[in-house]
Amino acid sequence: MSVKIRLQRHGKKQKPFYWIVAADARSKRDGRYLEKLGTYNPNTNPATIDLNLDQAVQWLHNGAQPTDTARAILSYKGALLKHHLDGGVRKGALTQDQADAKLATWLEEKSGKVNAKKEGLSKAQQAEKAKALKAEKEANDKRAAAAAEAAKVEEEAAVEEVVAEETTAEVAVEETPAVAEVATEEAPAAEEASEETEA
Repeated sequence: MSVKIRLQRHGKKQKPFYWIVAADARSKRDGRYLEKLGTYNPNTNPATIDLNLDQAVQWLHNGAQPTDTARAILSYKGALLKHHLDGGVRKGALTQDQADAKLATWLEEKSGKVNAKKEGLSKAQQAEKAKALKAEKEANDKRAAAAAEAAKVEEEAAVEEVVAEETTAEVAVEETPAVAEVATEEAPAAEEASEETEA
Protein backbone atom coordinates (compact mmCIF):
# COMPACT_ATOMS: atom_id res chain seq x y z
CA MET A 1 0.00 0.00 0.00
CA SER A 2 1.50 3.35 -1.03
CA VAL A 3 0.81 6.18 1.42
CA LYS A 4 0.58 9.82 0.45
CA ILE A 5 0.66 12.92 2.60
CA ARG A 6 -1.88 15.21 0.99
CA LEU A 7 -4.55 17.83 1.55
CA GLN A 8 -8.19 17.02 2.19
CA ARG A 9 -10.57 19.88 1.41
CA HIS A 10 -13.09 21.11 3.96
CA GLY A 11 -14.71 24.51 4.53
CA LYS A 12 -17.25 26.07 2.18
CA LYS A 13 -17.48 27.67 -1.25
CA GLN A 14 -14.82 30.33 -1.81
CA LYS A 15 -13.49 29.65 1.71
CA PRO A 16 -11.42 26.47 1.57
CA PHE A 17 -9.93 24.91 4.66
CA TYR A 18 -7.67 21.88 4.40
CA TRP A 19 -6.67 18.98 6.60
CA ILE A 20 -3.17 17.61 6.10
CA VAL A 21 -3.57 13.82 6.17
CA ALA A 22 -1.65 10.63 5.54
CA ALA A 23 -3.89 8.49 3.32
CA ASP A 24 -3.81 5.49 0.99
CA ALA A 25 -3.01 6.74 -2.53
CA ARG A 26 -6.07 4.87 -3.88
CA SER A 27 -8.60 6.53 -1.56
CA LYS A 28 -10.70 9.53 -2.63
CA ARG A 29 -9.50 13.07 -2.03
CA ASP A 30 -11.94 13.66 0.83
CA GLY A 31 -12.33 9.99 1.70
CA ARG A 32 -10.76 7.72 4.29
CA TYR A 33 -7.39 8.64 5.72
CA LEU A 34 -4.92 6.90 8.01
CA GLU A 35 -4.01 9.86 10.23
CA LYS A 36 -4.68 13.58 10.43
CA LEU A 37 -1.38 15.45 10.70
CA GLY A 38 -2.57 19.05 10.81
CA THR A 39 -4.55 21.85 9.18
CA TYR A 40 -3.91 24.50 6.54
CA ASN A 41 -5.98 27.69 6.23
CA PRO A 42 -5.11 29.77 3.12
CA ASN A 43 -7.79 32.41 3.88
CA THR A 44 -5.58 34.30 6.34
CA ASN A 45 -2.56 36.41 5.43
CA PRO A 46 -0.05 34.83 5.96
CA ALA A 47 -1.64 31.39 5.70
CA THR A 48 -2.21 29.56 8.99
CA ILE A 49 -0.56 26.13 9.20
CA ASP A 50 -0.88 23.84 12.21
CA LEU A 51 1.22 20.70 11.79
CA ASN A 52 2.20 17.83 14.10
CA LEU A 53 5.89 17.84 13.14
CA ASP A 54 6.88 14.56 14.80
CA GLN A 55 4.02 12.55 13.24
CA ALA A 56 4.71 14.05 9.79
CA VAL A 57 8.40 13.14 10.05
CA GLN A 58 7.46 9.63 11.21
CA TRP A 59 5.30 9.14 8.10
CA LEU A 60 8.16 10.43 5.95
CA HIS A 61 10.49 7.90 7.62
CA ASN A 62 7.96 5.16 6.80
CA GLY A 63 8.06 6.10 3.11
CA ALA A 64 4.98 8.29 2.67
CA GLN A 65 5.21 10.51 -0.43
CA PRO A 66 3.92 14.07 -0.08
CA THR A 67 2.06 15.76 -2.95
CA ASP A 68 3.55 19.00 -4.31
CA THR A 69 1.47 21.30 -2.10
CA ALA A 70 1.96 19.09 0.94
CA ARG A 71 5.73 19.03 0.24
CA ALA A 72 5.76 22.85 0.20
CA ILE A 73 3.88 22.94 3.51
CA LEU A 74 6.17 20.34 5.11
CA SER A 75 9.21 22.28 3.90
CA TYR A 76 7.77 25.53 5.26
CA LYS A 77 7.23 24.00 8.70
CA GLY A 78 10.62 22.21 8.80
CA ALA A 79 9.42 18.59 8.54
CA LEU A 80 11.58 17.87 5.47
CA LEU A 81 14.64 19.39 7.19
CA LYS A 82 14.04 17.26 10.29
CA HIS A 83 13.66 14.17 8.06
CA HIS A 84 16.94 15.06 6.33
CA LEU A 85 18.77 15.65 9.64
CA ASP A 86 17.45 12.35 11.05
CA GLY A 87 18.94 10.61 8.00
CA GLY A 88 22.31 12.21 8.83
CA VAL A 89 22.01 11.01 12.44
CA ARG A 90 21.25 7.44 11.26
CA LYS A 91 24.35 7.50 9.03
CA GLY A 92 26.50 8.87 11.84
CA ALA A 93 27.34 12.16 10.12
CA LEU A 94 26.15 14.17 13.13
CA THR A 95 24.78 13.59 16.60
CA GLN A 96 21.16 13.99 17.68
CA ASP A 97 22.05 17.10 19.73
CA GLN A 98 23.65 18.76 16.69
CA ALA A 99 20.62 17.90 14.55
CA ASP A 100 18.23 19.32 17.18
CA ALA A 101 20.33 22.50 17.46
CA LYS A 102 20.30 22.99 13.66
CA LEU A 103 16.54 22.45 13.54
CA ALA A 104 15.93 24.86 16.45
CA THR A 105 18.08 27.54 14.77
CA TRP A 106 16.24 27.11 11.47
CA LEU A 107 12.82 27.24 13.15
CA GLU A 108 13.82 30.41 15.03
CA GLU A 109 14.94 32.12 11.81
CA LYS A 110 11.73 31.05 10.08
CA SER A 111 9.52 32.38 12.87
CA GLY A 112 11.47 35.68 12.75
CA LYS A 113 10.76 35.98 9.00
CA VAL A 114 7.07 35.18 9.52
CA ASN A 115 6.78 37.76 12.32
CA ALA A 116 8.53 40.36 10.16
CA LYS A 117 6.04 39.67 7.37
CA LYS A 118 3.10 39.99 9.79
CA GLU A 119 4.47 43.30 11.13
CA GLY A 120 4.98 44.57 7.59
CA LEU A 121 1.41 43.66 6.68
CA SER A 122 0.00 45.31 9.80
CA LYS A 123 2.05 48.48 9.13
CA ALA A 124 0.84 48.53 5.53
CA GLN A 125 -2.77 48.16 6.73
CA GLN A 126 -2.31 50.99 9.24
CA ALA A 127 -0.74 53.21 6.58
CA GLU A 128 -3.62 52.43 4.22
CA LYS A 129 -6.17 53.24 6.95
CA ALA A 130 -4.39 56.52 7.74
CA LYS A 131 -4.34 57.45 4.04
CA ALA A 132 -8.05 56.63 3.69
CA LEU A 133 -8.85 58.65 6.84
CA LYS A 134 -6.87 61.63 5.51
CA ALA A 135 -8.68 61.44 2.16
CA GLU A 136 -12.03 61.22 3.96
CA LYS A 137 -11.18 64.27 6.10
CA GLU A 138 -10.22 66.24 2.99
CA ALA A 139 -13.47 65.24 1.30
CA ASN A 140 -15.45 66.24 4.42
CA ASP A 141 -13.66 69.61 4.54
CA LYS A 142 -14.46 70.20 0.86
CA ARG A 143 -18.10 69.28 1.48
CA ALA A 144 -18.27 71.60 4.51
CA ALA A 145 -16.68 74.47 2.52
CA ALA A 146 -19.11 73.89 -0.37
CA ALA A 147 -22.05 73.83 2.06
CA ALA A 148 -20.84 77.05 3.75
CA GLU A 149 -20.44 78.73 0.36
CA ALA A 150 -23.91 77.58 -0.70
CA ALA A 151 -25.37 78.94 2.57
CA LYS A 152 -23.54 82.24 2.02
CA VAL A 153 -24.90 82.48 -1.54
CA GLU A 154 -28.43 81.71 -0.28
CA GLU A 155 -28.08 84.35 2.43
CA GLU A 156 -26.89 86.96 -0.09
CA ALA A 157 -29.79 86.05 -2.40
CA ALA A 158 -32.23 86.41 0.51
CA VAL A 159 -30.75 89.81 1.43
CA GLU A 160 -30.98 90.94 -2.20
CA GLU A 161 -34.60 89.76 -2.30
CA VAL A 162 -35.45 91.69 0.88
CA VAL A 163 -33.73 94.83 -0.48
CA ALA A 164 -35.61 94.44 -3.76
CA GLU A 165 -38.91 94.11 -1.88
CA GLU A 166 -38.13 97.21 0.21
CA THR A 167 -37.28 99.27 -2.86
CA THR A 168 -40.48 98.10 -4.58
CA ALA A 169 -42.48 99.09 -1.48
CA GLU A 170 -40.79 102.55 -1.38
CA VAL A 171 -41.49 103.10 -5.08
CA ALA A 172 -45.13 102.10 -4.51
CA VAL A 173 -45.38 104.48 -1.55
CA GLU A 174 -43.84 107.33 -3.56
CA GLU A 175 -46.17 106.68 -6.52
CA THR A 176 -49.31 106.61 -4.35
CA PRO A 177 -49.15 110.28 -3.17
CA ALA A 178 -48.48 111.46 -6.71
CA VAL A 179 -51.62 109.65 -7.89
CA ALA A 180 -53.56 111.19 -4.99
CA GLU A 181 -52.29 114.68 -5.87
CA VAL A 182 -53.27 114.19 -9.50
CA ALA A 183 -56.72 113.06 -8.36
CA THR A 184 -57.14 116.08 -6.06
CA GLU A 185 -56.03 118.43 -8.82
CA GLU A 186 -58.52 116.85 -11.21
CA ALA A 187 -61.37 117.11 -8.65
CA PRO A 188 -61.34 120.95 -8.31
CA ALA A 189 -61.01 121.27 -12.03
CA ALA A 190 -64.13 119.11 -12.43
CA GLU A 191 -66.01 121.25 -9.86
CA GLU A 192 -65.05 124.40 -11.68
CA ALA A 193 -66.22 122.88 -14.94
CA SER A 194 -69.59 121.92 -13.43
CA GLU A 195 -70.03 125.43 -11.98
CA GLU A 196 -69.36 126.97 -15.37
CA THR A 197 -71.90 124.71 -17.04
CA GLU A 198 -74.56 125.69 -14.47
CA ALA A 199 -73.92 129.34 -14.92
